[in-house]
Amino acid sequence: TFMDYETIRQRLDTLVAANRMSELKGALTMLNVVDIAEYLSELDNEKMLMVFRLLPKDISADVFSYMDNDQRRKVMDALDDSEALRIIDDMFMDDAVDFLEEMPAGVVRRMLAGCDEKKRAQLNQFLRYPENSAGSIMTIEYVESHVGFTVGNAMADIRKNGVDKETIYTVYVLDDRRVLVGTVPLRKLLLAPDDAKIETLM
Repeated sequence: TFMDYETIRQRLDTLVAANRMSELKGALTMLNVVDIAEYLSELDNEKMLMVFRLLPKDISADVFSYMDNDQRRKVMDALDDSEALRIIDDMFMDDAVDFLEEMPAGVVRRMLAGCDEKKRAQLNQFLRYPENSAGSIMTIEYVESHVGFTVGNAMADIRKNGVDKETIYTVYVLDDRRVLVGTVPLRKLLLAPDDAKIETLM
């Protein structure tokens, strides 16, 4: 049965107070990532870190993205470098950049040193953009397709790679020189025949 946020929050409080970790982990999955971040903001430091560490790996980076900077600093102070690096690695690029911009230079250097070369180059590129410039707020995790692809090709690609993209609701169509030639809304793709060429839908 559906439980409202307040009921779930009270249940979480009971489990936190009783240190019932496995039940707590299960109960957290009943909330979305925004509500989990909200719940964490209501806990003291020790409990907040304990609950954060219980989060499944696939959602901890999303929750981290919705925490305020003060909370995120506390989490980073408590995690070792490998745990911290995994969270940054799992965040969408623009969220990772926003977070690193708020961190002390020493923390940023440590995190960048642990990233693979490609990720480090991308983060460095974004960190150099002036605050509030187009470059500093854009995302590079978008869905692309290419002139000549069919709707079937494009949909297969979205199913394969869409989980790693920040936005999948618009497909950006590129030519063979990677120049943008048009966009197609995902809704239009879903309703088109599989053999239609994607450029006919732009």
